[in-house]
Amino acid sequence: FLKTCLGFCLFVLGVFLICTYAAKEATRKMKKAKLYVPQIDCDVKAGKIINPEFIAKCPPGCQDVKYRVYGTDIYASFSSVCNAAIHSGVIDNTGGKILVQKVAGHSGYRGSFSNGVRSLSLPRWRESFLVSEGKPRKGVTYPSTLEYSSSISTAVKSGNCTDHADVPTGDAVRKEYQTSPVPTPATQMATTTPTPTTTTTDPSTTMPRPTTTPATTRTKAVAAAAKTRPGLHRVRDIVFRGTSTSANNRNILRPNTGIQRQEHVAAFQRVVGSPAHLAMETDLWKPGLSLFDTGYSSKEELNPKPLESTSQGNPNCKVDLSFLMDGSWSIGKRRFQLQKQFLGNVAQALGIGSSGPLMGIIQYGDDPSTEFNLKTYANSKDLRNAIEKISQKGGLSNVGKALSFVNKNFFLDANGNRGGAPNVAVVMVDGWPTDRVEEASRLARESGINIFFVTIEAAAENEKQNIVEPNFVDKAVCRTNGFYSINVPSWFSLHKVVQPLVKRVCDTERLVCSKTCLNSADIGFVIDGSSSVSTSNFRTVLQFVANISKEFEISDTDTRIGAVQYTYEQRLEFSFDKYSTKQDVLSAIKRINYWSGGTSTGAAISYALETLFSKSKPNKRKIMILITDGRSYDDVRVPALAAHQSGVIAYSVGVAWAAQDELEDIATDPDKEHSFFVDEFDNLYHFVNQIIQNICTEFNSQPRN
Repeated sequence: FLKTCLGFCLFVLGVFLICTYAAKEATRKMKKAKLYVPQIDCDVKAGKIINPEFIAKCPPGCQDVKYRVYGTDIYASFSSVCNAAIHSGVIDNTGGKILVQKVAGHSGYRGSFSNGVRSLSLPRWRESFLVSEGKPRKGVTYPSTLEYSSSISTAVKSGNCTDHADVPTGDAVRKEYQTSPVPTPATQMATTTPTPTTTTTDPSTTMPRPTTTPATTRTKAVAAAAKTRPGLHRVRDIVFRGTSTSANNRNILRPNTGIQRQEHVAAFQRVVGSPAHLAMETDLWKPGLSLFDTGYSSKEELNPKPLESTSQGNPNCKVDLSFLMDGSWSIGKRRFQLQKQFLGNVAQALGIGSSGPLMGIIQYGDDPSTEFNLKTYANSKDLRNAIEKISQKGGLSNVGKALSFVNKNFFLDANGNRGGAPNVAVVMVDGWPTDRVEEASRLARESGINIFFVTIEAAAENEKQNIVEPNFVDKAVCRTNGFYSINVPSWFSLHKVVQPLVKRVCDTERLVCSKTCLNSADIGFVIDGSSSVSTSNFRTVLQFVANISKEFEISDTDTRIGAVQYTYEQRLEFSFDKYSTKQDVLSAIKRINYWSGGTSTGAAISYALETLFSKSKPNKRKIMILITDGRSYDDVRVPALAAHQSGVIAYSVGVAWAAQDELEDIATDPDKEHSFFVDEFDNLYHFVNQIIQNICTEFNSQPRN
């Protein structure tokens, strides 16, 4: 018996050892499984790749000025991935493997010169990326092929594929990517890069179904729901039965007070006057409110069905439109339907098409979400059908959150933003918002978004004390001159403003919040006032400064002008925030008095950097134009390099005895586009148009927000 037991135990032990060895071998083979690293070209930008985190192989030869890079350490997604990797020191010009992680956009990107690459400054962009050594992070699965945002099927090179291997392209790439788990780095924004998988949502799980419950019961249910959220807002009775006796009044509930207001249906049938009667308003707004965080849910990851037809659209109205529809409970079921009818009529009147206007819709309540983006529908018929199927979200009317979401997530290349078309956001508001809109609106405007407001059924006198932010329309719209705001007395009059609204959003000449090279910079002139210049020539220099300045759109929110004069010493003539009109700036230039003295150009650059450009707004392009007539008594290279590294774009203009080598040291690369020389002061005027053209050329080579 003992022998039998001993034999059985030895048998079991043998089986255990064999299984353990087999498991170890399998684990060892799995660990040795080779990671297939896709190869990307030098001109590939991070924003064109949908994957939120990926490892890729850069080819040799990417260190070239034509592959532009924006930022330092954190790069705007418009940058060349491989040249950014060289700039950061992860690889050199021989290429190599890199790890890329997408992160949120920034309000400003600082240019610098590093590892032989000059990166450029950028006022603002909505998506960024980090680049590091190409080693996989523990627990993260990386795709062997990359998914590109382009609608054209793009072949993806794999570093380990042979010439005979089948490289997936287009839809094949999408399917293969769906089989790989998507890495989710902690720093990634939920809406920055859409998940490629297709999902559908049952409306029954996202909004309450209408029932036959009496209106009073529904009102109480809504009131109970409203108590769970802070803020003051109207909640109208969800059911509206037209002429029925039970619906002749609507209950407007204040969650914090419990007060209800009874109003007759006739109050909603007032005839709206012509939108042209809108009063002129003052152009004032107050900065200083906190910025809303992002991280809201978005439906941008839904893959739209293939379009049956594509329209060219109205070529006289080439704009990229985002409509923010009010999905709050205050609007009620009937009025939400009227809003959808209005948006469908607007889509029809616009003439949606690839060469005309494109339109997407965001619905907001407690949080915003994208119903569909700019590239989902390319003709009015499909768009109207899609609008009809939108279900109400419910919640409060958090317009500020919605505007912040639009600014950071909607107008992206991946969502169909065309760059050359003005960005327009039309906000539909029932009554008033339940959060603050001023700061989010200001940031959106400074990103080039033209904000319109359509307010329906404004607050009555006894309700105004409940408004979170008085004069919210003036604080939000692009300009407070009446052009960007329409007030409609009743939802049942909304159809009357379809044509006036379409006419306004298509008037691209008046969409002044769109950024241009002439309205988005802080320009600082550094003027040589040394003895060699002379009084008469100094007046010529001032005329040169004025001729450049008057070509820009000058205001406290557009281009701003500042000036420094120097000899051995330096003097601030006026700062960027001193004058906010073109006439005031030109008058200030004319009043500058000639100083006379030595020539310390290096010290003047440092002074301008400290006293002038340190006060520049983060969303502005910092441009320095230095005019000198001789060699500096001090070194200019170190101060100039400090200016370049702080994001200042430097232009140098030399006259007579100015040293060419110093002019090139002062100027931003490439020198030939930023450095100028004339033999006489009277010839300075020749370079006015050239400098402005170069400023605009450089601006237009950057992404248009």
